[in-house]
Amino acid sequence: VQLQASGGGSVQAGGSLRLSCAVSKSILSFNVIGWYRQAPGKQRELVARITSGGSTGYADSVKGRFTISRDNALDTVYLQMMNLKPEDTAIYSCNAARFVPGMDYWGQGTQVTVSS
Repeated sequence: VQLQASGGGSVQAGGSLRLSCAVSKSILSFNVIGWYRQAPGKQRELVARITSGGSTGYADSVKGRFTISRDNALDTVYLQMMNLKPEDTAIYSCNAARFVPGMDYWGQGTQVTVSS
């Protein structure tokens, strides 16, 4: 299974970006797909996730600003990020997980830099 993240870049505070995570297998075959981020010197954190049933969840820090969505036909999961803040600066990665047999897969990260 391969995951390809793209869409990162440099924006000013208040700007927007849309990240894409293209998956080599049907995204509906995974129990959950999530976007994570890791800022320098900080632990990786879950930003948003979407289940195979379509349920979504967000970290408190991004609620109301980020939206996770998917295109089943393209096997791609998106993260629309709006009203970006400097503290959103991080490397963003996507992860696809199957609870049985308990395996998950990571894509390479994409850098998001937000300047004030």
